[in-house]
Amino acid sequence: MNIALAARFAAREMRGGFHGFRIFLACVILGVAAIAAVGTVRESIARGLAAEGAQLLGGDAEIELTYRFATEAERGWMDSVATNVSEIADFRSMAVAEDESRSLTQVKAVDDLYPLVGQVTLDPDIPLSGALAGDGTTPGIVIHPTLADRLGIVTGDRLRLGETAFIVTALIVREPDTRTAGFGLGPRSIVKREALEGSGLLAPGTLFSTHYRLDLPSDADLTALASQAETALDGSGMRWSDARNGAPGVAVFVDRLGAFLILVGLSGLAVGGVGISAALRAYLAGKTKVIAVLRTLGADQRAIFLTYLFQVSALAIVGIALGLVLGVGTPVVLAALIEARLPVPAIFAPYPKPMIEAAIYSVLTVLIFTLWPIARARNVRPAALYRDGAQSLQHPGMFTVLTISALVGLLIWLAAWFSGNTALTIWTAGGIAGALGLLALAGQGLRAISRSIRPRTRGRVSLSWALAAISGPGSTASAVVLSLGLGLSVLAAVGQIDRNLRDAISRDLPTRAPSFFFVDIQRDQMPGFEARLDGDEGVSRVDAAPMLRGIITQINGKPASETAGDHWVLEGDRGVSYAAALPSRSTITDGTWWAEDYTGTPQVSFAAEEAAEMGIKIGDSVTVNILGRDLTADVTSFREVDFSSAGMGFIMIMNEAALVSAPHSYIATVYAEEASETPILRDLTQQFPNITAIAVRDAVNQVSDLLAGLASATAWGAAATLLTGFLVLIGAAAADQRARSYEAAILKTLGASRARILWGLTLRASLLGAAAGIVALGAGVAGAWAVSTYIMETSFAVDWPSALGIVFGGAMISLLAGLAFAIGPMSARPARVLRASE
Repeated sequence: MNIALAARFAAREMRGGFHGFRIFLACVILGVAAIAAVGTVRESIARGLAAEGAQLLGGDAEIELTYRFATEAERGWMDSVATNVSEIADFRSMAVAEDESRSLTQVKAVDDLYPLVGQVTLDPDIPLSGALAGDGTTPGIVIHPTLADRLGIVTGDRLRLGETAFIVTALIVREPDTRTAGFGLGPRSIVKREALEGSGLLAPGTLFSTHYRLDLPSDADLTALASQAETALDGSGMRWSDARNGAPGVAVFVDRLGAFLILVGLSGLAVGGVGISAALRAYLAGKTKVIAVLRTLGADQRAIFLTYLFQVSALAIVGIALGLVLGVGTPVVLAALIEARLPVPAIFAPYPKPMIEAAIYSVLTVLIFTLWPIARARNVRPAALYRDGAQSLQHPGMFTVLTISALVGLLIWLAAWFSGNTALTIWTAGGIAGALGLLALAGQGLRAISRSIRPRTRGRVSLSWALAAISGPGSTASAVVLSLGLGLSVLAAVGQIDRNLRDAISRDLPTRAPSFFFVDIQRDQMPGFEARLDGDEGVSRVDAAPMLRGIITQINGKPASETAGDHWVLEGDRGVSYAAALPSRSTITDGTWWAEDYTGTPQVSFAAEEAAEMGIKIGDSVTVNILGRDLTADVTSFREVDFSSAGMGFIMIMNEAALVSAPHSYIATVYAEEASETPILRDLTQQFPNITAIAVRDAVNQVSDLLAGLASATAWGAAATLLTGFLVLIGAAAADQRARSYEAAILKTLGASRARILWGLTLRASLLGAAAGIVALGAGVAGAWAVSTYIMETSFAVDWPSALGIVFGGAMISLLAGLAFAIGPMSARPARVLRASE
């Protein structure tokens, strides 16, 4: 039989429309839509960042230096390649109102050329240059409305930064260069750089960064210029950015979150695959006689296989097309609403990349979950006309098994490629496979348990009927537990991870973390700083250390990235300190500490865990660029450093002689009772106006808010998975309706009341839902424990309210679906049902 004839058979089979394939289509549509929607949002943000890269960056390119200004030679090179160069200093400081209330602010000290690209919008609507000029006697400052609210000030009021007074002339409505939008420890303030002379805030050794924004000629080659900058400014410790990726941190974050959500979407697709398979099995079970007739008339196995493969393919194409329309169309239609909630620009439109990605995922998923039942259907024999068709279904064959395995491997490989995170993809695939296997075993186990305890339920008629329906032939127990359980597993895992991460930050961290970080303490201020805290009974501990910042440029004489890859320690500048003696509460894990009077070749003690991750060993050399100068030190010891406590921890500590002569300041952490925090902050910032205090509690609150957004995004993905599972549950209930109608007719004939029959159906649905919920709880908790322990490295405790809610929710969802489809069996007349079954 040729392919054309198989296609004709498939077309005839589809004349009845989509009857029997509604759940099949719904699962395909929902799975495609979820992945296409996430991909569209991610691509829209990427296009927005690319289109407005220069505005986000503040220029065509930027050179960033750490804690220093450019030298004449460095500035000369910038002037030689750029039309204009704007210099900006960025740092944190304490803003102090006239009533002595104070708040942390992120200060941007700008020149006359700022902004090179875009405009600063102010309230009232006045030019930035006029606002920063002040009132003629006092320089002006423009601040974010949040800072104004915290200090209780309005335009016309005065505040201090360090030892310099400013008049508030306007509130910031919008900044053009918002590439750092998102997490920040203080609201923005903008002042003129010249106004900070004598403030002590930009003294050598204080913590600030300088940004040189370059306005380049229209024909400038950014790639070539980046290479020239690395050569011309070699050894300066500079970091280059350009308009090709104006907000690299935001772009990376969006890519990672999008990849994670797509993998959550694949979990939903797996749930949908269970529904696709179940729907196809139910459909083909009703076609057994038709297949037997075709086999009797001479159709071979290949013809049967192609007939139903064509039919499934046609329906899958329809589902994928509708899913793409829904998934791409929804973000585009809701573009204005989504853009209002995004901190970065986005250009919403239908993009081919996310559509292709979603379509490929869906095609592979459909094939993986349909080849098995179709291959089994081709084995139906002509004898099925005279026997029970279910008995004729055989194993589909090793070729089918190998083909499905190859498709699964291809799907995982493509998911890793598209997401850019192989480890996360493999763990997700393993988690899905493990959950599916566990749920499949649970479904079979539930049937076995029901079969074994049913004889002990004499006298409990409704319970006996429910157990018989679960354990009997043709039971949909496995499909229900699989579909509902996987959706609940994803939801349970997300809920447990979110709760434990929040607890680690809001409950565990404050008990271990300091009350304040104080930075920019000058050496001559340390005696007075310590004297104020030594006499305070509310202070339990003070740690202080010299503080510099450096960028690791080389390891053993080679570029650091060649040895350590893209390790986070290399992504920016890191804290560097020095000490003669081993600091208290420090533990050496390997190597030896230098002598207190050591003055030889620079030596460095490195954080042990990070050194192991980066491949650094005792005896290696590390080159660090500090204040524009390269300093090479030999690694002589490793230390245990606990960054999770939010206390003082340095990746690198050098011997005192190596750094003591460099300009620097001190950093201190203060552990105090909450009642003592306000007086400490007031006294120290009054005595030392240049000192900046960072309240850990404020940072904790900001991180908690950020986690709330992430949890919301992942919860929506998990909810989509659960919705798919609910659709599969409805499909299983619908497929089961005929069997339940037959049972109800028999029971009515034997005298059972409708109430007792309904109670039996209710018990069956509740037992299946509870079983799915319990297994999902175990799988979700196990997955959350693994993520919390091995990836996030936080403590883990089961959040029982959330956990029990999962079990209860599973039972209720199953119950509602079961009761919705109990109406048909309850209302059917016994005589009509029994006559139709003869």
